[in-house]
Amino acid sequence: MSDRVINIVLGGLGGQGVLTASDILADAAFRAGFDVKKSELHGMSQRGGSVSSDVRYGPRVLSPMVPAGEADFLLVLEPTQVEVNRPVLKPGGVLITTDVIPEGTLKNKKSLNVAMLGALSALLDIPESAWLDAIHARLAAKLHRLNDEAFANGRNAARRTFLPLSQRGIEGDLATPNPITAVKSPPAPL
Repeated sequence: MSDRVINIVLGGLGGQGVLTASDILADAAFRAGFDVKKSELHGMSQRGGSVSSDVRYGPRVLSPMVPAGEADFLLVLEPTQVEVNRPVLKPGGVLITTDVIPEGTLKNKKSLNVAMLGALSALLDIPESAWLDAIHARLAAKLHRLNDEAFANGRNAARRTFLPLSQRGIEGDLATPNPITAVKSPPAPL
């Protein structure tokens, strides 16, 4: 269990499930025993406008807002929203975009938000069971199988993209982490 507050910002457009994803994330962290705070910025979410949500979890969280430049993770569901949200990411923070999900792996594009949570889950200390319980609590039973598959696809894709080979069970010289593939970080601010 993390002994510090983890700051996560989710961004996208109205209708992409950003707020649903942040609800699931907050619930999963709570189920894992963390103190959790969440905030949302709806903007013009009903018309495809920018939407973002901050989720903070840890042993004790005082504020729901992630301070500018302090996000450990930035999860963006819409490519046009990367630069809009990038200022919240701390130097060395992890940017997760839809590029992590291999094209053609989702049976339904509406499950992209859950696939992206799967990708995020591979990098966090929240048990997979807490994630799945949170997904099932938030979504209708008829959508469980579809979203379980999307979550697994995202989780597996992130493990291939973000984690050093040694953390994927591959040993030997190939297991030396490559800083380019081990963590995707944005360039340092000018």
